[in-house]
Amino acid sequence: MTVTVSVAQRRARLIERHRLAVAADSVVDAVDAIIALHGTDPTAVYLSAWARTGCAAGDVDEAVYAERSLVRMLGMRRTMFVVPAGLVPVVQAACTDDVARRLRRQLEKDLATGGVGDGDPGGWLTDVGQGVLRVLHARDGGGASGAQLSAGEPRLRTQLSYSLDKSYGGTAKITSRVLTLLGAEGHLVRGHRRGGWSSGQYEWFAASAWLGRPPDDGGLDGGAARVELARRWLRSFGPAPVSDLQWWGGWTGGQTKAALAALPTVEVELDGQPGVALADDLEFPAGLPAVASLLPALDPAPMGWQARDWFLGPHRAALFDRTGNIGPTVWWEGRVVGGWAQRASGQIVPRLLEDIGAAGAAAVSGQAARLEAWLGASRVTPRFRTPLERELSA
Repeated sequence: MTVTVSVAQRRARLIERHRLAVAADSVVDAVDAIIALHGTDPTAVYLSAWARTGCAAGDVDEAVYAERSLVRMLGMRRTMFVVPAGLVPVVQAACTDDVARRLRRQLEKDLATGGVGDGDPGGWLTDVGQGVLRVLHARDGGGASGAQLSAGEPRLRTQLSYSLDKSYGGTAKITSRVLTLLGAEGHLVRGHRRGGWSSGQYEWFAASAWLGRPPDDGGLDGGAARVELARRWLRSFGPAPVSDLQWWGGWTGGQTKAALAALPTVEVELDGQPGVALADDLEFPAGLPAVASLLPALDPAPMGWQARDWFLGPHRAALFDRTGNIGPTVWWEGRVVGGWAQRASGQIVPRLLEDIGAAGAAAVSGQAARLEAWLGASRVTPRFRTPLERELSA
């Protein structure tokens, strides 16, 4: 018998599981509840953590840079995430190893096209990677910027030309591509931030030095890792259509099917659409909490599903950019009801895109005031700007 799950039940669970009603005890607990924070936009890490804990920015830095209980890494869909340290081997085997293979194939192809590597671009690239690691090991566990690594391994300055017949074409050094590849392969970690908490520049560390263990520690193969990650995703984001899990993980249909086949799941009906849930996870909150939240661009909540109509409604055009990145959002009772932005003065300006009543509007205003006070002198401009955010911040 298929279990029917209503939209209201899904929204209530979103509020509960994503720690939007009852704050998590710590930044690490908040991240663990939702698997990972999106890290493509550096400020989103801090704002997503604040929305679930009320923590200070320094608490995030403590977890990422001092305790190293959270780690920045490429993961699902070749996206930058901040994940609990214990989950790094799972994400690596489930997602990042495939990403790394694709990155290596493309870079080797481009090196061959550019005549680099004396007919063996793969061997040349491997040797360059070993050179980078030698430079880092010589720093006794310390980190280095891309420029510092290039000084020690000059082959990182090799230039390749791309699409010279196009307006966007040009010539660029391979530095960032090689370092990104080494990070995806588990050899490097983006460590200490270079600049303020909105900075996207980091020092690179040998993974063994930063994590305090070999980068391949855990012994998981890809299949077993995908089973574990699928289980966690269903606990945090389910019940949901299978296609949402496949999209979120960046997996093939076969990989997704195999992962679910190894789990105790049941079929569910989601507002007329088929979905899946963990068989032992079919209890839902009794009611829909009246909770207002201001979430940043690329927050894990709106980015956790590909099919978003059940919480997004008709607001996609105002809140997404042209490439599918969501901007800052206002939530009420588990659904998106508007957006927000910060002006140059520091004022947080929300705009409701639908009527949520006086109580809802007051709750949103209260959250905006709290966020404005929390940010203080800090200024937040999303890396990917959306129509409503641009309008509100002007």
